[in-house]
Parts: sequence; C-alpha cells; structure tokens
Amino acid sequence: MIIFIIKNWFLIIIYWIFIILISIRIILYNHDVSSTIAWIMIIHILPIIGIIMYLLFGEINISKIKINRGKKLSTPVYYWLNKFNSKYRKYLGNNSSKTARSLFQLYKYQHRVNEVKVKKIKLFTDSNDTIISIINDINLAKNNIDIIFYIWNTDGLIKKVIQALIIAAKRGVNCRIILDSVGSLKFFRSNYHKKLRTAGIIIVEAFKISILHIFINRIDIRQHKKIIIIDNNITYTGSMNMIDPNYYKSNLGKLVDIMVRMEGCIANIMSIIFSCEWKIETNELILPSFPKKISDILYNSAIVQVISSNLIISKNIINQVLVTSIYAARKKLVITTPYLIPSNDLLKAICTAANRGVKVDIIIPIKSDSILVNWASRVFFAELLDAGVKINQFKGGFLHTKSIIIDNNISIVGTVNLDIRSLKLNSELILIIDDNKFNKQLLKIQKAYMTNSFLIKTSEWINRPFWKRIIEKLFYLFSPLL
Repeated sequence: MIIFIIKNWFLIIIYWIFIILISIRIILYNHDVSSTIAWIMIIHILPIIGIIMYLLFGEINISKIKINRGKKLSTPVYYWLNKFNSKYRKYLGNNSSKTARSLFQLYKYQHRVNEVKVKKIKLFTDSNDTIISIINDINLAKNNIDIIFYIWNTDGLIKKVIQALIIAAKRGVNCRIILDSVGSLKFFRSNYHKKLRTAGIIIVEAFKISILHIFINRIDIRQHKKIIIIDNNITYTGSMNMIDPNYYKSNLGKLVDIMVRMEGCIANIMSIIFSCEWKIETNELILPSFPKKISDILYNSAIVQVISSNLIISKNIINQVLVTSIYAARKKLVITTPYLIPSNDLLKAICTAANRGVKVDIIIPIKSDSILVNWASRVFFAELLDAGVKINQFKGGFLHTKSIIIDNNISIVGTVNLDIRSLKLNSELILIIDDNKFNKQLLKIQKAYMTNSFLIKTSEWINRPFWKRIIEKLFYLFSPLL
C-alpha cells in the first residue's frame, strides 16, 4: 500500500514538473499575450492532449533547409526587381490615389515591389466562367505556365483544365505546378497526378508532411496561394481553388468565390513571387525573363500591387497591410471573409474605425466548414457590435470570397482569410487595386452578398442563451490553432 502511494505521488510530481516546464516554454516563446494565456489554459484543462497539441502547433518550426534557401533569395530577387523597375519605369503606378499610395509604400519600402499599371483587369464571380477562361488561356499558351494552388480536385471542368495542360506540355510549353500537400491530397493520390507528370509537367508537393518530422516542423503551415501565370503576360489570382463548384459536396451549399484575371507586366511580378516559392521548395532558382514588348497602357489604367507573404521571406506583412488599410478608411469599410478570427491589432483597427464614424460592414457565411471557427468567431461579435460594426451572415452558400473595400476607392482581394492562420502562418497573396471601375464592380458584388445575408442585431445577440456563450468561450481557447 505504501509503495503504491509513493508511486502515485512520484507520478503526480513528474506530471506537474512536466506541466510547469511546458508552461515556462510557452511563456518564454514569442507568443502574443492572448495566445500565451490560451495555450496555458489548454494544457491545464486537457493536459496530455494539450501538450501534444502545443508540440505540434504551438511554435513555428520551419525546415532549416527552406530557411537557408530563403535567405539566399534576397540578392538575386532584389537585383531582378531593380532592373525591372528601371527597364519598365513608365509602367509603374506613379499616379495612384492618395489612399492607395500609403499602402503601396509599405510593401515597396520593405520588399522593393512597386505597384504597376495593368493593361486589362477582369473580375470573375462565377467559378464556371473562371475555369473556362483559364482553359482558353492555357490553350493559347506558347512558352510557359506556372501554377500554385492550395486545393486541386479532379472532377467536372477540372478534368478539362488537366487535359489542356497535358496538350500544352506536349506542344512544348514549359509547365510547373506547386500544390499544397494537405489541400491537394486527393489529387496526389489520383491517376491525374501521374498523367501530368508523364506529359512532362513538373509538380511539386509543397509543405509535405512527414511522420519522421512531425515534432520538428510545424505541420499546419500551408501553401495557400492561388496563382496562374501564362507566358508572363496573363495571370489569375483570387479566392477560388481549382475546384468545380458543381462537384463540391457540402451541406453548406454552393461555393461562392471571386477570381481576378490581369494582363500586362503585373504577370512578371507574379512570376518573381512564383520563382521564390519554387526556389524554397526545390532549391532551383529560375528568374522570369523580361518581356520584349509591352503594349502601351492608358494613363487611367488600373494600378495594382501584389503583396506576397510566407514565414521565410515576408512574415506578418499582410497583417501590417490590412491594419494600415483599415486605419486609412475615412467613410466606409466592407470586409468579406469566410473565417473571422482576427489578430488583436486587426480587431482593434476595425473597432476603432467604427468608433470614429466609419461605416463598417463585415460579411461572413452563416455557417463555415469548421466547427471550431464557427463557434470561436462568435466571441468577437459582441466587441464588434458594441463598436458599431454591422455583421452580415451570408445565407446563399459557403461564402469563400476574401475582399475589402476602403471608402469605395481601394479594393483588396486575394487568398487571405481574417484568421490567425492566414495572417501569421500560411503562404498567402493579396492584390491592392486602385481602379474606380473595378471598385464599383466589387462593391456591387458585396452589396449582393449583404442583400442575401442575415444582419445580426445587437439586442438579440446580447440576449442569446447562456450555454452558447460557454461553448463560444471554450472553442475560443483553441483560437491559436485556427
């Protein structure tokens, strides 16, 4: 009996020593205050599960090989950008609006990437139209096709995209594809993966998960960019994955996305971003060639800046840009996002904007594809509503669009969700667009979203059942993972 008691006490002491050591590690790591408190609560409430979760997701551990590859990029990439800026000076967006100028300057100062005039820009709201347009452009490709996607499925119209790529490769077009290991798992297990490789298309599995490295490299860092570049002249990006929405099976309804197609030297900027991602994944640096001839662009053309982020080259830049853009708002702010778990400084910026008289609308889906996000995001509603923010819950399907409009003048679209994962972990991309015609189109789309939404009333939200508040707070504890 005495031996049994001694053994139990020994195990209890070991247990608490381990909990204390992990707690100290959490405190010493460079988390923000809310994440630190959340992690400590998780490991105390769910000790064994919490410790495993922290070791897997708590700290940002990236392959040292990739970090070293990223460090070697600055010299050749900056040389390329300086040469581009000098060679194509007349295509740089020197006549941007006052609001856009401060946003452009932030990224330009840090990474030397200028805003550029865009020859043609088109906003797609129908995924079928987007896919058909992509197929048509692939069919006309002559030199190169570079692609990055998070999710690549193989159903419906996507089969025609795959077939178009195979035909393009057979006629001599150089095709390279980067796909996220987790998001495109179904694709990598399909025969289409082999068919594309057999045709001579190089496919890279980004952020590949290995059981041997599960506690060394953080496994939830993802390649979340969506990019298509054709002949360094045409480029696509936006919120849409390579999915035919007609084959998207979900109880959330139809996928609702937007995609942007652009022509001109903006494709060269996208190409240098692709080159960086390619180098990090393969250690092969292929800088894009400069266009021999660029068609004249009108003075009043759209001005666009591409902003790319990842943990190796430009950590936290998108969070900085979004916070700066929200503080720049003076009259109106419309935000569309499928996930709402904002960083503390982003939440503060949104609430401050509403407090100083800016009309702020946030549009989110009434249900998301993540139970954790669905409940955890509600914790922010009270503070947002109290500040005067209008929260619109879209009921016309799974709203996957990521967009912001500032004062009806500046549009921000891309791959970034307003959650910690997009803002601080994943490889992401956004466009800052200074163009009245484009802004009017996007605003019209956002108004249509709001028309098909349920507006949360502050009085009803305050009086929601107590049990819901408890569940919201419990799920909020897991916000560092979201």
